[in-house]
Amino acid sequence: MTNPRVRKIADRIQVIVAEMLERRIKDPRLGFITVTDVRLSGDSQHATIYYTVLGEDEEQVATAAALESAKGVLRSEVGKQLGMRLVPTLAFQLDVIPESARHLDEVLAKAREADAAVAAAREGAQPAGEPDPYKKPRDIPADEDADDL
Repeated sequence: MTNPRVRKIADRIQVIVAEMLERRIKDPRLGFITVTDVRLSGDSQHATIYYTVLGEDEEQVATAAALESAKGVLRSEVGKQLGMRLVPTLAFQLDVIPESARHLDEVLAKAREADAAVAAAREGAQPAGEPDPYKKPRDIPADEDADDL
């Protein structure tokens, strides 16, 4: 979606759908929903609306059903407000970004715990072998150099 016109239409669709869900759609199955993004095809014929729902799986399933039943009303309102000759079809997709972020947070927490365990094991540890394992060139005193000649 590199075309600026398509991006402006997608942004406008996001605002229209969010306002409609907040004010006009009174379906009791509709949970606490947030419209996160809208992606529009290059020819502006298909709009995929990404959303998140606060709650458990039951609320997500109920909200998906409510959005599917309200799709026609939402599309007609998008057509009225955009004033386009061809109104894009709407498809709703549950956004997986919050779940991915939650998974990454869990992985990072495990990594922090592992780092803390390694740091705790490192406390008081002594290196194996000599304190300075690197070989250094031998220093020859200046008075020995004169005796060798």
